Amino acid sequence: MDLLSAAYGATSDEDDGELPSSLPVPVAPGAASFAPPPPKRPRWEYQPYLPPPQSFPQPPPPATAPPLASPASGRYVSKRERALLAASQAPVDSASLLPPQTTAVVDSSVGSVTDSNLRADILHSLRCQPKPRSSKSLPSKLSVSLKGHTKAINCVDWSPTHAHLLTSAGMDHTVHVWNVWDKRNSTARVLKHHTAAVKDVRWSPHGLSLLSGGLDCSLQLVDVVEGKVTKVFKEDQAVEVIKFNPSNPNLFLSGGYKGSLRLWDIRSGVVTKEFHRSLGTILDIEFSADGKQFISSTDTTRSNISENTIIVWDVLRQVPLSNQVYTEAFTCPCVRYHPHEASFVAQSNGNYIAIFSARPPFKLNKYMRFEGHGVWGFPIKCNFSLNGRELASGSSDGSIYFYDYKSARLLRKIEAFKEACTDVVYHPVMPNVIASCSWTGEVCVFE
Repeated sequence: MDLLSAAYGATSDEDDGELPSSLPVPVAPGAASFAPPPPKRPRWEYQPYLPPPQSFPQPPPPATAPPLASPASGRYVSKRERALLAASQAPVDSASLLPPQTTAVVDSSVGSVTDSNLRADILHSLRCQPKPRSSKSLPSKLSVSLKGHTKAINCVDWSPTHAHLLTSAGMDHTVHVWNVWDKRNSTARVLKHHTAAVKDVRWSPHGLSLLSGGLDCSLQLVDVVEGKVTKVFKEDQAVEVIKFNPSNPNLFLSGGYKGSLRLWDIRSGVVTKEFHRSLGTILDIEFSADGKQFISSTDTTRSNISENTIIVWDVLRQVPLSNQVYTEAFTCPCVRYHPHEASFVAQSNGNYIAIFSARPPFKLNKYMRFEGHGVWGFPIKCNFSLNGRELASGSSDGSIYFYDYKSARLLRKIEAFKEACTDVVYHPVMPNVIASCSWTGEVCVFE
């Protein structure tokens, strides 16, 4: 008993430290052997729960560890402690947490992004103020045919500030910038900054820049003039669609393959809001004019639940206002708000365009639909004219269909491509000009 009392009763000034494994534990002769007592644990203290900031993605927090003793304290210091001590004393470079600035691969045979070599009539039209209600004619003749993509094109987008420029995103991993009416070279830029197919591209309100997203799980902001990637927003899913908030151009929304919807701040590069719901692949998103709501279209074929096909979201509260807008057994590859009226349309794989009220309860108009074109599983998009009187749609037969918005009557059909016409976009200044792209990799502008 005297030996046991001496073994367990002795106090030490290193009770909180690590016991060296090489020190023997005294055991009385003939007595049962006991395991040595574990080192004392730090006293538990209550820590109030603080919700983590919504900033996705974030650098991993530094590993917390108990205070490390210096080797000069006189006690035994293990190799692990010495390594942690050295790491804790190393200076941290905050710039290492930021993605390095890279240069987008630009094709050598590129032209100019300026409007110094445009046709005189086009230059005059571009410099005039837009008069969306003065147009009485629909696009009818081919103005320019642009070739450069080697695979299908997913979308096209006119620059709102440099209206002679058009961009396109393709399955060939490239983003093209077209100086559409340039008399020398209409190919202004060929950007190869993505490593997989590019699903969407949008002109940024911040200067002459493009924001693109694709199957390489990244969103990249590119300076078109310099050909440099200025910011990279890393996702955990393949990016399918992106849209800027019309009321705050510093914010943009992204949707992807896993069904996640994230609102990003383009200045800080972090996520400000996330919209959680068990969704399939996000097919399209569209902001309302005031930026307070947006519509999401989802692929529900894997879940067999059609009620989530179209959802209207409240941006501020991050909650759905309605998820039973469209209950048909078809997915909708495109949704668009009307530019002036309280309504929106959805392109359906049932080979028609449905129309809905933009006010609660967001009822479907069962007595009118836009029919005549085909979808048949292609990502066919549609768009309103500047005055909202016409609705143009691509088609699986390669044609462009023009409908009267009020009556849903077919106004005109243009045979544009030999295969599916995937996107159509009206010009932001000239109301009788429309750009289109095809599944074969061709871009055509009609006027």
